[in-house]
Amino acid sequence: MRVPYKWLQQYVDVTLPPAELADKLTMAGLAVEGVEDLTPGFQKVVAGKIKTITPHPDADHLVICNVDAGRELQLVTGAPNVHEGQMVAVALEGARLPGGREIHRATFRGVVSEGMLCSAQELGLDVSLVSPEDREGIITLPPDASPGADAAEVLGLKDVVLVLELTPNRADCLSILGVAREVAAITGAPIHLPATLPGEDGPEITGLATVEITAPDLCARYVARLVQGVRIGPSPAWLQAFLRAAGMRPINNVVDITNFIMLEMGQPLHAFDYDLLEGHRIIVRRAGPGEKITTLDGVERELDPEMLVIADAARPVAVAGVMGGLATEVTPATTNILIESAHFDGASIRRTSRRLGLRSEASTRFERGVNLEGAPAAADRAARLMAELAGGRVAPGRIDCYVKRRQPVTIELRPERVNYLLGTELAPTTMKELLERLHLEVRGEGPFQVTVPAYRGDLTGEIDLVEEIARLYGYNRIPVTLPGNLTAREKQAPAQRWEEAGREAAAAAGLAEVITYSFIGPRALDQLRLPEDHPWRRTVKIQNPLREEQSIMRPSLLPGLLEVAGRNASRRVLPVAIYELGRVFIPAGSRRPGEPLRLAGLVMGTTPRGWNWPAGEMDFYYLKGILESIFSRLRVRDVSWEASNAYPFLHPGRAATIKAGTRVLGYLGELHPDVLAAVELPARACAFELDWEAAGDLALRVPRYEPLPRFPAVERDLAVVVPATTPAAAVAGVIREAGGELLRAIALFDVYEGAPVPEGCKSLAYSLVYQLPDRTLTDAEVNAAQERIQRALEERLGASLRQ
Repeated sequence: MRVPYKWLQQYVDVTLPPAELADKLTMAGLAVEGVEDLTPGFQKVVAGKIKTITPHPDADHLVICNVDAGRELQLVTGAPNVHEGQMVAVALEGARLPGGREIHRATFRGVVSEGMLCSAQELGLDVSLVSPEDREGIITLPPDASPGADAAEVLGLKDVVLVLELTPNRADCLSILGVAREVAAITGAPIHLPATLPGEDGPEITGLATVEITAPDLCARYVARLVQGVRIGPSPAWLQAFLRAAGMRPINNVVDITNFIMLEMGQPLHAFDYDLLEGHRIIVRRAGPGEKITTLDGVERELDPEMLVIADAARPVAVAGVMGGLATEVTPATTNILIESAHFDGASIRRTSRRLGLRSEASTRFERGVNLEGAPAAADRAARLMAELAGGRVAPGRIDCYVKRRQPVTIELRPERVNYLLGTELAPTTMKELLERLHLEVRGEGPFQVTVPAYRGDLTGEIDLVEEIARLYGYNRIPVTLPGNLTAREKQAPAQRWEEAGREAAAAAGLAEVITYSFIGPRALDQLRLPEDHPWRRTVKIQNPLREEQSIMRPSLLPGLLEVAGRNASRRVLPVAIYELGRVFIPAGSRRPGEPLRLAGLVMGTTPRGWNWPAGEMDFYYLKGILESIFSRLRVRDVSWEASNAYPFLHPGRAATIKAGTRVLGYLGELHPDVLAAVELPARACAFELDWEAAGDLALRVPRYEPLPRFPAVERDLAVVVPATTPAAAVAGVIREAGGELLRAIALFDVYEGAPVPEGCKSLAYSLVYQLPDRTLTDAEVNAAQERIQRALEERLGASLRQ
């Protein structure tokens, strides 16, 4: 929001320097982004009126202008847009223009020119703020400028503009009057509201026009006034100057008045050519299917039934709150004006503006919220100015369709609550005085009953009033104190603690965490060699994907890990040892998809070597050891590993299903060579994926204390020969079951194949530890246990003792 300082001074008696006022506004919560000095870069440029124009005797493209610039001057120009009676900017002899250019008396083919007629570019002006006709020639000044007057004054350039950065809730400050109220409240200066009521003449408006609202949910109020007999022409200098300083281009007196009042009061207006309205009717309605309108910018736009339009008896004549239509545009031939001052639904205007790709000063204000009670005053003010500046006659009365009335807002304010929240000791009378500065009505002694004016739609609760008191009192005057209450300790849910424990365990095992996208593409599943009926092929599809590679939700964490591994390998960042703990997505019909938590990891390459140890390959057993360390750290017990060929993306014979009892936890294995080729990994890689929530159900969350044993243990070794296809886990299971309560621990310490072990067999050597907590075992008891184990192995697995 641009606030010209001289315009602001029309309504509030402020004498502070602009920079100081900017600081005060910022400290009061109304941030001033910048203070822009409009002082021009030219000197000795004055207003002049062209009296006569004659052709140059020796040049077809030049003319001689006799100009009244406070004194008679002869000027030669080649500008195409000069005409007699025109008010122009004249650079006198000795004038200095932007860029350091100096103007001197010059002779053009025998004719003396005593100065120069200036264009907007030559004066260093923003050409977007001048009329299209003046962009290719000299600039035209307002017709009421006095010959010889300083052109900088006429153009409103001897001013300063405060550029405000408003928060969305302060829609009231999207107006000069709104800012003036703030300045008055901050400085204590009196405020002067502009006169609004016009003089009226002629027949009543109610017999000349009608207004109907058929969409009361989108238009709460519509006010119309009629001004007859206007003369379209340029606006006076002061009005053009204010508009340019505020960043708007002057167009003509009627349109400039509507823009002026929008900036002054914050109420967008629209002026219709009354004579072009079919039936002299205004109908506020939703657009019909396929209905079209050509807007003021000359573009034909297709409407839809969600958009609100202003229509006459035959067709739409404006897109409500966004832009008017070309069919009822104010032109030089216009003589009668119907003024629109309405209140439209902000959300509707925002949707319409975005769909049409049209954003305007009016739509911005409606989106943030316009004063519902301010529409009549804005229409009256516009009618008054059109009578004064365009010679119109205002029809008595106004049409005011008020279909959705505003309910008064009264807020209870407790003085003790204010001091508690702010840490102050303000007297209730001080609080009342501060609120009354903002024109809030305060009743009672405590608690106060505060009535909020309609233009302050941001004040809805007690805390809003506390903020108003704080900013007017001065944030810098509020004492700095530490919070008096103890902060509560952060508490995590058990599921959150288990998730964090998984990250800590994986990191402690040497894996680095990665976070990958939840979106993947179907190609990622093709790379895993998944058949069409594989469960992972049933995915949750995204309705509006950004691209094909992110069109489905991941059913597994493995595709993301493969992508990270491939990116690292392509940059020669090896070895790779990564993990991710995240959710996958399982379709559940019409219900919300399931989102189970998974822990997955991938390793590739070799471990770094040291001075006393060699490098080791990160193979199946390396990753299995990582998982065993994670399970051990988190006390997930009774985990078993079963060889499996059920995973098409894993190497046959180098894959396992991870179980705890009969419950499947996940998989572990070396990736299939075809998968490695598809994702372009340069070396063998192994991966695992666990159902982390299932693992959490099996974990011993609270550690159990086990005292040191009081009685000695007995250690025995057992080496057995079994068929080569017998898993070591099966042998260990039989040993554990046959050993019973005497057997405390079992560990495999040797695997051997070769002579003298028979061909097709292997030797497995185990270390067994026997111990009881309440007494010392005898040799006879240990020997009996060993014999039971040997018999069980022979009977169930066909094992024999290694000789």
